[in-house]
Amino acid sequence: MQSKGLHQMGGGDMGITLQQIADMAGVSRGTVDRALNNRGRINPEVAERIKKIAEENHYESNRKKKKAEQQEETPKIGVVTQLCKSSFMIEVNRGIEKAKSDLEDRGAKLLLRECQRVDENEELKAINELVEEGICALAIMPADSDVIRSRINQLTEEEHIPVITFNSDIVGTGRVGFVGMDNEKSGRTAAGLMGMMCRGKGKILIIIGFFANRINGQRVEGFVQEVKKTFPDMELLGVQSSNDDADEVEAIIASSLEKEPDIAGIFLVSSGQTGVRKALEKVKPEVRPYIIAYDTTPVNVELLQDNVIDFLIDQEAYAQGNRPPRILFEIVRKKRRIKNEFMYTQINIKSKYNA
Repeated sequence: MQSKGLHQMGGGDMGITLQQIADMAGVSRGTVDRALNNRGRINPEVAERIKKIAEENHYESNRKKKKAEQQEETPKIGVVTQLCKSSFMIEVNRGIEKAKSDLEDRGAKLLLRECQRVDENEELKAINELVEEGICALAIMPADSDVIRSRINQLTEEEHIPVITFNSDIVGTGRVGFVGMDNEKSGRTAAGLMGMMCRGKGKILIIIGFFANRINGQRVEGFVQEVKKTFPDMELLGVQSSNDDADEVEAIIASSLEKEPDIAGIFLVSSGQTGVRKALEKVKPEVRPYIIAYDTTPVNVELLQDNVIDFLIDQEAYAQGNRPPRILFEIVRKKRRIKNEFMYTQINIKSKYNA
């Protein structure tokens, strides 16, 4: 019996199967299996015919390829976050967990390291632990430091590990992209809101979280530039650091209102928003200053509803946690390149009526 080639069977370039070999050889699938694996009793001529068909149609190479694919190591994607106990991270972590679940279904593993502070040494330790565990890609909320900058460059240039930054970015690195808010633009947005509420006049207090946090700096820079450009009659009282602590926020606002009872507005860049309520209850100003803060967390929405805060700037925290691991999976597993270096999330303004 003359065998038919796979192209004659309509198989195209797909790998040949045992059943197709059986059909071409005119035998059962079990006979083909025994012949190719040299087990069981089978007529030598039939066995030779089966092996010839398999060889002509590259069955062996297909089988080796499948075996190699099965033995391919599960890609491990590392994620490093900061300020893990802040309310903002609730939604970020929800996004990360959903990405973790989805990637596991696709044959990948997500390894998370949470840092409590914006601290270069804590982050460096987390990065090194993940590298030791064999990650092939990294998503990180980086501290803006030379130590982290150097380590990221080492990962991308020497160890060929693609890196995506999210929420906060870091310049001078080989990271492939950034996922997060355009923070300077959000600062300008906040200045526009404040200027409209205050009708372009009055004293404005700015509270930052950490000076080492590049996000905070970009938001303040955007706010200050827009105030000077568009609202020159508004007086900036300076920038004070709260270390993202509610008690510090309370102390700063209370102290500032006692010294300057006519403060017209407060731009709260940091976490610790619950300190606003405590400060206002303590000082009881005759006219409450207008207050703009960040992040639509349950606690902050309650502050909106209770007229403690006027506006929240939401930065799509869920998306910031969810998108980077997915993008890295596409880069590592499917060898895809990202189209845009900066993948900005929306700047959503929330009031008590739409939060």
